[in-house]
Amino acid sequence: MGSKSLTFRVTRQKPELVRPAKSTPRECKLLSDIDDQEGLRFQVPVTQFYRSDDDHLHSRRDTVKVIREAIAKALVFYYPFAGRLRECAGRKLVVDCTGEGVMFIEADAEVTLEQFGDELQPPFPCLEELLYDVPESAGVLHCPVLLIQVTRLRCGGFIFALRMNHTMSDGAGIVQFMNAVGEIARGASAPSVLPVWQRELLNARDPPRVTCIHHEYDEVPDTKGTIIPLDDMVHRSFFFGPAEVSALRKSIPLDISRKCSTFEVLTACLWRCRTIALQPEPNEEVRMICVVNARSKFDPPLPQGYYGNGFAFPVALTTAGELCKRPLGYALELVTKAKGDVTEDYMKSVADLMVIKGRPHFTVVRTYVVSDVTRIGFNEVDYGWGRPEFGGPAKGGVGAIPGLLSFYITVTNKNGEKGIVVPICLPGFAMDRFVRELEKLLSNNHHSIIDGSTFVRSAL
Repeated sequence: MGSKSLTFRVTRQKPELVRPAKSTPRECKLLSDIDDQEGLRFQVPVTQFYRSDDDHLHSRRDTVKVIREAIAKALVFYYPFAGRLRECAGRKLVVDCTGEGVMFIEADAEVTLEQFGDELQPPFPCLEELLYDVPESAGVLHCPVLLIQVTRLRCGGFIFALRMNHTMSDGAGIVQFMNAVGEIARGASAPSVLPVWQRELLNARDPPRVTCIHHEYDEVPDTKGTIIPLDDMVHRSFFFGPAEVSALRKSIPLDISRKCSTFEVLTACLWRCRTIALQPEPNEEVRMICVVNARSKFDPPLPQGYYGNGFAFPVALTTAGELCKRPLGYALELVTKAKGDVTEDYMKSVADLMVIKGRPHFTVVRTYVVSDVTRIGFNEVDYGWGRPEFGGPAKGGVGAIPGLLSFYITVTNKNGEKGIVVPICLPGFAMDRFVRELEKLLSNNHHSIIDGSTFVRSAL
């Protein structure tokens, strides 16, 4: 059975709150001014699929019990995750460390891992069953910061699914917590990397002063209805292995291609194809925002163990006409320059802008956001049953405006080939054009992107 049409029954136990295993400090902790921006006030779903493995130390122990107990012990160290977010003056977010706990769901699914097909990649069938949206749990304020569901599969494997409030952590931060749970589940008494709060490191200066250009926060009126419509949204995933990346590079002058990373090449291609597919007016501005990890940009770098948001949203900006008509190398140079804009001063400038301008959302009109999570480690977390067959964001298009955001996720395809899968979310009419444009770029290598893609109609 292929995953495209797969349906199955999931039996869930009543959601419960898992509290820290020991008493924790009762205090309030301010988020940083990088955490505390409108564009991060949403929930991110993550999934990990694990095979049954009789050789591992927990093979005869109950997955759910092991992981639930490990979460409780990990929360002793990560106790802010057991608290609730409140809003203070100036819309400033603060964690009230109440120790109330994270939301946890125990579940069993009438399905085997094999039934999901040869290639595990988002969007996953019955995701709403594997990560149940407990009523009134998904708000930013006064709600559990994390929701975790562990679902046993008929084959002995399991699915670990997590939904996190993005204001609390970025991908690297949540993986750090997941690794802590994994280490404790495997018998450790404490995480090997201890959590560091220190959110003041990314607070605005006194007095705040914007010292860099931040087109990612420009106020752009949506005069022509150019935010993606929400009806008839289609989710598809596209696989890019060495052959596909090589084909894309053939569309770029050799001297430029040699200097560019796979991320930059892929981002330039997808941005251009997506813009052509959506057909904005030629004179309209279009933006590509890439999520850049800034932890190493500081002097000294942010401390190991820091689990807050440590990234920026630098932007590449041009007109739709220029992007669609000029060679791909043009888009590539814009992407490369945007990535290079992020420095320590840039991060401080963003924090200052948040305070001065009331914590604005990044620009969403005619914008495409890409986030590379291939090196973060979602696919390496071990709860005692080995590494996952798939680990990463559960779908593309998450956030306040569906369709704006794509993740780059590490996967291995059915041929054992490692590559990057990119979930794309577009209106149906645009998705067809997007595929045609991508096919044109890949035709150098006579490789069809259709063969490696998953097609599941969105429930939106």
